This record gives sequence, structure tokens and C-alpha cells, in this order.
Amino acid sequence: MELSDKKATLSFSDDTPAIELPVYKGTIGPDVIDIRKLYGQTGMFTYDPGFMATASTESAITYIDGDKGQLLYRGYPIDNLAKNCDFLEVSYLILNGELPTPEQKKEFDSVVMQHTMVKEQMHGFMRGFRADAHPMAILTGMVGGMSAFYHDSTDITNPEHRRISAIRLIAKMPTLVAMAYKHGIGQPFMYPKNDLSYTGNFLRMMFGTPCEDYKVNEVVERALDRIFILHADHEQNASTSTVRLCGSSGTNPYAAISAGVACLWGPAHGGANEACLNMLESIQAQGGVAKVGEFMEKVKDKNSGVRLMGFGHRVYKNYDPRAKLMQETCKEVLEALGLENDPLFKLAMELERIALEDPYFVERKLYPNVDFYSGIVQRAIGIPTELFTCIFALARTVGWIAQWDEMISDPDYKIGRPRQLYTGAAVRNM
Repeated sequence: MELSDKKATLSFSDDTPAIELPVYKGTIGPDVIDIRKLYGQTGMFTYDPGFMATASTESAITYIDGDKGQLLYRGYPIDNLAKNCDFLEVSYLILNGELPTPEQKKEFDSVVMQHTMVKEQMHGFMRGFRADAHPMAILTGMVGGMSAFYHDSTDITNPEHRRISAIRLIAKMPTLVAMAYKHGIGQPFMYPKNDLSYTGNFLRMMFGTPCEDYKVNEVVERALDRIFILHADHEQNASTSTVRLCGSSGTNPYAAISAGVACLWGPAHGGANEACLNMLESIQAQGGVAKVGEFMEKVKDKNSGVRLMGFGHRVYKNYDPRAKLMQETCKEVLEALGLENDPLFKLAMELERIALEDPYFVERKLYPNVDFYSGIVQRAIGIPTELFTCIFALARTVGWIAQWDEMISDPDYKIGRPRQLYTGAAVRNM
């Protein structure tokens, strides 16, 4: 961190002496006021529910400017990466700070693909879940259980162990997600085929069967790869902060990533695209495009209880930079699969048109976010809605493990210990 020339002064309305607080500058974005010594100097804490104005860590991985609608991985704009790189290239960038050279990419791709298979005993572990179990419940258990199968690389003080764990998690997550899907539909698990791409291999494990060869559709492969890129990291969100907080206790990386998966399961986080698709299907059932205007009027009525899913974002106060890319991808996939007249896509386009023109939505900056179109793409590919959040977790694993490694590598890191404003009973006697 770079210390700023300016300082912040905290004064009080009573006779408590004012104190000076140091200010640090980031490369870009807001400066931060260092309050680490605040309690020692004043006996007080800050109060910030939801961490709306609190920088919990220093990071060099991802930067978001919500007002500008900007998302950077290691300084590269998300649209540049999504258009010019594949997911493993972006994974290398997130993990190492630079895009790989051709030689580095070849080696990285090879190492990841050589670790896609899971221990055979994990098949038995998977079969212990009920067939109707939610895939996220299965994934949470399976990722956490990896520490029982790969305990040879859980020394978090060893950089090589951390590297091996990162590779294993990135490589095996597609296998686990595909296994959870196959388990639910009663089909045999498909072993990885490492001469395919990372995303092509995942599609084959998802939709292939031992009965016949599976041919990967290149348009679908690229679309899903782009979804992975767009979801690879998103700064200090709820699940990433959960991974960091869990990891700060010194637990193994599999347990920390499992905690991230569990957090992502929440409908306010990873389940947003599923909620969006459910909304579109509900409008379609009620009359389709002809009912969009009526639906949007209900959204504007606070007493109706109707919510517009897939619009607005806690961070972005402008158009989500990932949403436009997802819209383009959606069109490409639907055309390639002969679904260009898909009624849900037409509904989505009409909803977006109204939201971008109606003063009510414009004033509130309720622009489409990435979840708005990604659900339509995944539905067209054949991914069931209950698996959407697993796809999200698969993509976000590289961001989680990079953030975890960044924290563990910091010699000054400490176990997370948020404070509180206590409003319960004072000391009482029996």
C-alpha cells in the first residue's frame, strides 16, 4: 500500500480529543482511511452493516468501478479478455498476474487437464447422496470432502502445496459438477477426456454417454467458456469474503472453497440467474410478450410484491459490462441451435427495452446484469436450472483460490474477527 500525503481527522462533539488517521492510495479507485488503531486510540469501533464502505483487504486481483460499469482482471477489461482469451488463459492470469506466453499456456493447459479425474472412491462418496438432492448440496459436500482424498497438499505454509491445490480444484470442479448432474438423472459418470479443451471436456462429461461418441458444438463450447470467464472473479463479494474469512483461520483450501460454494448457494448471490429464468418463464406462462408492459407496471407498484430479477446490481450503478457480452453470446447460441425465435429471449429483449427507456428504471439505474441473459444461454445448452449455481461455482473457483492464496501469502494476514455493536441486556444478577 502507498501512504497518501493527506490524513483524515476524526473529531468528536464532546471533549474527546480529535485523532488523525492515515490514508492509503490504491492504483485506481477510492483511497482508504486506515482505522486499524481506532479502537486502541478511542475505545470505539466503526459500524458498517453489510460492509458497504469497508475495505476488508488489500488485493491486486480484480477491480470494479460500479459507476463506470468497469470490471478488470489484473488490469485487463473483462470485454477484452472474454473476446480474446479462453477460460484457462484467464485462469492463468488471475492466478499469476500476467497472461501466459504460448509456451506457458500449453504447459498450464496440460497440467490442468492431467488433473481432471477424481479419486475412484469419490464416485462411491457421490452415490451416497440421494438422487433428488440439490446439486449444490452435493457440490458443497464433495468439495469439502476433497481434503480427505488429497491431504498430501494441505500445508498452507508451503507455496508448492498451495499451487497443487489450486490446480486440483480448477481441474476437478468440472468433473464434480458433471458427476452431480449425472447422479441426479441416473446416468453413468463420464470419465474426463483430456484431449478436449477444458470447456469441451465439461460438455462431454455433462451430455455424453458411454453408448455413443459426443461431438462438441464449437459455438456452445465458446459460449460456456465465456460464461466461465465472466464469472471467474468479482472482487470482495459475499462468497469471496467467505473464502477469505474461512481461510484466515488456517483451514485447508478445500474447506475454504467449500465454504464459498455454500455461500454462493444463496438466492441473493449465485442463485440470481435461476431466479431470473423463473421470472421469464412465469411471464411466458401468463401470456408472454403481450404481458410485459403489465408486468413492468406491477414492478413499479411497491405494494404488488412483484420484483424485476436480473436488473440492477449492488456494485454496478451503470450497465454491467458483462451483460452486453452475455447478450451477444445469447444471440450466437440461439442462432447456432436453431432457437432464434425462443420466446424467453424475446421476452428478455422486451423487458430490457422497457427498462432502458422507462424513466422509473432509468432514474434508479436498473440496468440488466450478467444474470439476465446467462440463464437463457444455459437453458438453451441443456443445463437444468438447479445446476446454474454449480456452473457459477465452477467458474468462480479460480477467483476464490487466487484470493485465498493472496491472503495466505501476505505475511501480515490475521484471522478475521469482525466486531459488533452490542445492544442486548447489560450485566444482570440472578
